[in-house]
Amino acid sequence: MNQHFNAHGQPIGAPVPDWTGCAPIPRTPMHGRTCDVIPLEPAHATALHAAFSTDKTGTLWTYMPTGPFDTKADYSAWVEEACKSKDPLFFTIMDRGTHRPVGVASFLRVQPENGVVEVGYITFSPALQRTPMATEAMFLMMKRALGELGYRRYEWKCDALNTPSRQAATRLGFQYDGLFRQALVYKGRNRDTAWYSVLDQDWPRVEAAFNAWLDPANFDAAGQQRTSLQTSAGRSG
Repeated sequence: MNQHFNAHGQPIGAPVPDWTGCAPIPRTPMHGRTCDVIPLEPAHATALHAAFSTDKTGTLWTYMPTGPFDTKADYSAWVEEACKSKDPLFFTIMDRGTHRPVGVASFLRVQPENGVVEVGYITFSPALQRTPMATEAMFLMMKRALGELGYRRYEWKCDALNTPSRQAATRLGFQYDGLFRQALVYKGRNRDTAWYSVLDQDWPRVEAAFNAWLDPANFDAAGQQRTSLQTSAGRSG
């Protein structure tokens, strides 16, 4: 790493020439091959609640700051409020095959002046979990921030005890940045937060891996992947 120094001989950060910040994240759709990521609307609440209710494990909401929602009315009330929010900015993940909502995700902690944004409130119904749609939805959101709007840093944060989320971050190309101990209190318990990120300099490599993995030729007749996303990225595992 090249070090930079000021006139006093002190080490300083690398210059970011002509930086003027980024545009805010727009509340507009993102379209893919298997799914669309569209702004959350109150009309989506019934179908989303039904999709989430198919979770029989009881684990869907464990690490979420919200939920579980026992009734459709409870979830609809949450959606009504979520739709009013600009940060987090919520989106519905729509299955292009069935035209049904199957999940929710958001952009949050948006800092256009610094080019930093986080993806969060990721809630995947059983119909979305472990599918190409799930991967493509995350790709579309990352592409919006890093590829289209020129953000410098795209973040993923989760409870450090949430092993599936940490594994997902690594699979999707995020790099581990560290642990923030006792970062939050939620649902009456402590959260140590694990931080991950993809930087603008990582984006060309990460984008190429996503494009290779999402190519229809990467899936056999049964819909099983031929090459893993990590292999496409040149990473082991």
